[in-house]
Amino acid sequence: MTNGTHGGPEILENLKMELRRGCLIVAVLAQLRTEQYGYTLRKALADDGLAIDEGTLYPLLRRLETQGLLVSQWREEDKRNKRFYRLSPAGEQILTQLLEEWQNINTSLNKILQEA
Repeated sequence: MTNGTHGGPEILENLKMELRRGCLIVAVLAQLRTEQYGYTLRKALADDGLAIDEGTLYPLLRRLETQGLLVSQWREEDKRNKRFYRLSPAGEQILTQLLEEWQNINTSLNKILQEA
């Protein structure tokens, strides 16, 4: 067991990353109700307090597209090819269900915290 000085910060960082992972998926899906490309998506998330590095974002976008939740399209903008992403109809449905689940979890957690 650690006494709080050894491993404590590392444990906290790992738990924070776990907590963020699910939140980022919901945030990315919600942001992509409006079509965006990677850079503008990253900027929008960061502006709302959810910074995400490229090494995390792009694999996540590819995974969500493989799962059928996103669709993408290469287009030229400002003389550069950019890949634009948006929510698919299946992604819309999943996002609605995830937001409902998020509300349920939030309600339960608030009850638990008030009782504590």
